[in-house]
Amino acid sequence: MRLIKSALILLWRIWFYILMVVPILIMLPFLIVFTSSEKFYPQFFICARIWSKIIVYGMGFYIKTEANQNLEKHKSYMLVANHTSMLDIMLMLCVVKQPFVFIGKKELGRIPVFGFFYRRTCILVDRKNQKSRMAAFEEAQRRLKQQNSVCIFPEGGVPDDRSIVLDHFKDGAFRLAIEHQIPVVPISFHDNKKRFSYKFFTGSPGKLRVKIHEFICTKGLDATERKPLRDQTFQIIHQELSNPTID
Repeated sequence: MRLIKSALILLWRIWFYILMVVPILIMLPFLIVFTSSEKFYPQFFICARIWSKIIVYGMGFYIKTEANQNLEKHKSYMLVANHTSMLDIMLMLCVVKQPFVFIGKKELGRIPVFGFFYRRTCILVDRKNQKSRMAAFEEAQRRLKQQNSVCIFPEGGVPDDRSIVLDHFKDGAFRLAIEHQIPVVPISFHDNKKRFSYKFFTGSPGKLRVKIHEFICTKGLDATERKPLRDQTFQIIHQELSNPTID
């Protein structure tokens, strides 16, 4: 029985990578045009949302979202969420309708097909390299000045210890939010680790719960308040993950 289950999960996991690649190939002419210039980023973002929904629903997941506050059009935000799965990218694209730019690890740029467009549209960072971190920070500043929103997973990666509810947050997202005086949007992803973790022979279709918390205002804050802002955001997400308010 265990062997049959493992075989089914293997096929299901392979199906995930098929769903990742095939829509990109179908939309390829549009993606090449829309990634040729930053002025086409809103059009690229629409394609990215279609791609993410094909993956999420094609894998047998369904999303339940509860928002304490809604994002407004033509405003910039700092989106932060816990990071436990490859699904985090797709789920963020599904639940946030207005364009934003990911800051993510450069290793994802090596994934065939997906990586090509990831490199052209996201801000890549090697978290072990100080120069890379600074370059990513400066690029994020530039994109924020263009009235874009930015998404960062402030844990800086997925914890190796699966028992960790939420790893320590890095400061970068909160420094940017204060410098540009934009609200921080804490988001809790409840089920991604259970449904589709990085451990290969695990997971199952089912519900993905998302809680969008009340935004944290940064107006009037200065650099000395970066750590309290970080800790406040951490506590909001940690509390939700430990004691869910969404069924």
